Amino acid sequence: MRDTFVRTLVELAKEDKNIELLTGDLGFGVLQPFWEKCPDQFTNAGIAEQNMTSVAAGMALTGKNVFTYSIGNFPTLRCIEQIRNDCAYHNANVKVVCIGGGFVYGSLGMSHQATEDLAILRALPNVVVLAPADLIEAEECTKALAKYKGTAYLRLGRGGEKRIHDKIENFQIGKAIKVCDGAKIAIFSTGAIFEEVTVAKDVLKAKGINPAVYTFPTVKPIDKEIIEQIAKDFDLIVTCEEQNVIGGFGSAVAEVMTEMKQRNAILLRVGLNDEYSVRVGNQKYLRGQYGIDAEGIVKKILNQFNHE
Repeated sequence: MRDTFVRTLVELAKEDKNIELLTGDLGFGVLQPFWEKCPDQFTNAGIAEQNMTSVAAGMALTGKNVFTYSIGNFPTLRCIEQIRNDCAYHNANVKVVCIGGGFVYGSLGMSHQATEDLAILRALPNVVVLAPADLIEAEECTKALAKYKGTAYLRLGRGGEKRIHDKIENFQIGKAIKVCDGAKIAIFSTGAIFEEVTVAKDVLKAKGINPAVYTFPTVKPIDKEIIEQIAKDFDLIVTCEEQNVIGGFGSAVAEVMTEMKQRNAILLRVGLNDEYSVRVGNQKYLRGQYGIDAEGIVKKILNQFNHE
């Protein structure tokens, strides 16, 4: 996803000289195409992410369209006060970009595991939160944020994500995307965990269960229309996210369902069960350890059926 983001931003920045990219002294191998083609629109703020965010806010308030770039929790949790006070409060045109959401940097330990970011950024007023599932969604999210006026968060994977969509017609911030139809069960997914959802769907189909699948590249504002429609027509909604179940994507769906006067579906949230990872390993290993890989998703869904 990171290469797709950079490639897309380069093309946008060549046409729009107000686009600026700031990095916290990393990602140079990935960002090289940007500074080579748009050198006057690139700034290395050094290992000082909080300063980077405040500088971005100042640039935005002079008319610039600013993207900040770093890995894991560095551009987000480390900079919450600056994002809140300097960017979001002023509705500044700053787009915070995290490379390595969830367990991407799992081998570096919990300090690098971005597993609360969706919840924390979603809680800030005036902040749009996006988490694309594949390369096409990442491209569309980048284009949409370049046009969006205000503060936003873009959570990306690292690389090697599977391509889901051939193309997306009429991509819009705040709208979910239907991947396939189904019956009784609907699986909602946000971010790169979708690759596990695709495997889980195939396993379930082999067992005679045919779930509908939707990706939600936008966590905030959430697509209330789709959630309400599915909650009326289906028996079970399963949300999948590579982060804490408290306050994140599943909570956003739960908030919509709770306010409905009539609904049929119950909700099953798949994610980290309000805990930090005490284990160290690659992304695939940690997903399995915490039950959010394909096997874990299937197991939780089948357990839900057995309890009914």
